[in-house]
Amino acid sequence: MGFFSTIFGFFGFGIGISIGLIAGYFLFIYFQPTDVEDPEIKPLVDQDAETLEGMLPEIPNWIKNPDFDRVDWLNKFIELMWPYLDKAICKMAKNIAKPIIEEQIPKYKIDSVEFQTLTLGSLPPTFQGMKIYVTDEKELIMEPSIKWAGNPNITIAVKAFGLKATVQVVDLQVFLLPRISLKPLVPSFPCFANIYVSLMEKPHVDFGLKLVGADLMSIPGVYRIVQELIKNQVANMYLWPKTLEVQILDLAKAMRRPVGILHVKVLHAMKLKKKDLLGASDPYVKLKLTDDKMPSKKTTVKHKNLNPEWNEEFNLVVKDPASQVLQLNVYDWEQVGKHDKMGMNVIPIKEISPDEPKSFTLDLLKTLDPNDVQNEKSRGQIVVEVTYKPLKEEEMGKGFDETQTIPKAPEGTPAGGGVLVVIVHEAQDVEGKYHTNPHVRLIFRGDEKKTKRIKKNRDPRWEDEFQFTVEEPPTNDKLHVEVVSTSSRNLLHQKESLGYININLGDVVSNKRINEKYHLIDSKNGRIQIELQWRTS
Repeated sequence: MGFFSTIFGFFGFGIGISIGLIAGYFLFIYFQPTDVEDPEIKPLVDQDAETLEGMLPEIPNWIKNPDFDRVDWLNKFIELMWPYLDKAICKMAKNIAKPIIEEQIPKYKIDSVEFQTLTLGSLPPTFQGMKIYVTDEKELIMEPSIKWAGNPNITIAVKAFGLKATVQVVDLQVFLLPRISLKPLVPSFPCFANIYVSLMEKPHVDFGLKLVGADLMSIPGVYRIVQELIKNQVANMYLWPKTLEVQILDLAKAMRRPVGILHVKVLHAMKLKKKDLLGASDPYVKLKLTDDKMPSKKTTVKHKNLNPEWNEEFNLVVKDPASQVLQLNVYDWEQVGKHDKMGMNVIPIKEISPDEPKSFTLDLLKTLDPNDVQNEKSRGQIVVEVTYKPLKEEEMGKGFDETQTIPKAPEGTPAGGGVLVVIVHEAQDVEGKYHTNPHVRLIFRGDEKKTKRIKKNRDPRWEDEFQFTVEEPPTNDKLHVEVVSTSSRNLLHQKESLGYININLGDVVSNKRINEKYHLIDSKNGRIQIELQWRTS
C-alpha cells in the first residue's frame, strides 16, 4: 500500500499544479482588479526634493548649480583615452616618485621601496561639471568637479631589516573641487606659462589598504584617523589660497619681454635716386624691428636732397635678439598721395656684439630677395651706427606677479612727469550701420594715435600699445577713445563712429594701472577693453 500511495500522491501533485497554473492564467487574463489607478506622471521640475533624491541619488553639479557647465564631451574623451592615459600617468608617477623615495628611505633605515604593480584600473575619473571664470586679465580660471571611483591596483614592496612586506592600495575613491588657473596667457604654444592649482574644499579620499592579505582600513578607528590625516595634510598644502605651481614655459621668452635696447643713429645717405619731377627727392627713414607691434620710428624729412644728413638717434626695445632684425626703409616724402619707397635693407641683431658700437654702410635694395634682378640696380646707400645694450638680470621681470607691476619710465622722461601707456586690447559687439571695419582713435592733449584697422569684425582684437610722454601727471585730464569704421567702397558713408568713451585719468595716476571694460557711448551694446599705465622715473 505504501508504494501505491506514493505513486498516486505524485500524480495528484502534478495534476494539482497543472490545474492551478491554468486557473491562475485565466484569472490573470480575464479578471481585472478595480482598485488599481493609473500612475501619475510629473515632470522633474514639479517633483519635491525627497523624490528627486530617490530618483537621482547623485545629482551632477551642472543640474544643481546653473554656473557649472556640462562637459559630457570631456568625459567621453577621457573614457576613450583612459587606457593610454593610465600607462602615461603611471610611468610619469614612477619617474617622479623614484628620486623622492631614494632621498627619503635612508632616514627611516629602509632598504628599498619598489612598485610591484601600478595601474589606475579601467574606470576613469568623471567630471560632474565645470565652472569658468571670466576676468579682464590674461588668465583662464576653471573649477571642475571631479569624482573618481576607481579600481586601481597599486602594490608596493618594502624591504627593511631583512624582511619584506607588501602593501596594496585598492578601491580608491577621490572627490575633488580644484581651481585651475592658466596664467599668464602668452602667444607661444601651449599659450600659457604656468598652471596654478588650489583646492576649494577639503578632498574626500577613501581607499582600501591591504597588508599580508588583510584590510588594515577595517580595523576599528584606523579608517577615521587615516581620513582626517589625509584631508588635513592635503589641505595644509593646497587648500585655497595656497597653490601648487607648475611651470610650463619660461616666462621671459614666452611673454617676449624686453631683454635689451637697440640704439640706432641714422647718420646720412648717399647717391639717392631722383623721384620728383623737378629732379630731386625729399627723403626720410623709417626704422622698425621685426615682430614688434610698436609704430615705426621716423627721421625728419630732408627736402630736395640726394645726399641727406640726419645724425638722429633712436632707441628700440629688443625682445628676441636671436631672431629680430632691424628694418631700414628710405621713402620720398610727397605732399599729396602715397610716399614713394626709395630702397630698404636690414641688420640682424645677432650680428651686433653687445655694448660695442658698429657702423654699417648699406646698399639700398628693392626687395630682400637675393635672387631679385631688380636689386642689381643702384639706389644709393645709407650709413647707420648701431649699439645693442642687453638689460641686466635685475631689470628683467621673472614671475607672473611682476607682470602686474609697472615698469619705470625710460631715461629722458621729464622730472615730475611720466609716460602714459595705453594698451587697446579688444572690443565686443561693435556694429556700424553701413560697415564694420573698426579701428580705435586715441586723443590725449591734442595728440592723436590710431590702431590698425580690422575688416568686417564685430569683436575685434588689437593688442596695440601707445605711449604719451607728459611733463606733469594727467590728474585732471581725460583720454578720448573712439571706435571708428572706415570703408573706401561706400562713397557716401566712408567714415562712421561705432561709439566713444572719455576716461578720467586721475585714477590711473593714483593706482598706476587700470585694466577695465568700458561701455561705449552711442553704441547699443558695444564695449571696449583698455589698459592704462602711469610710468614714472
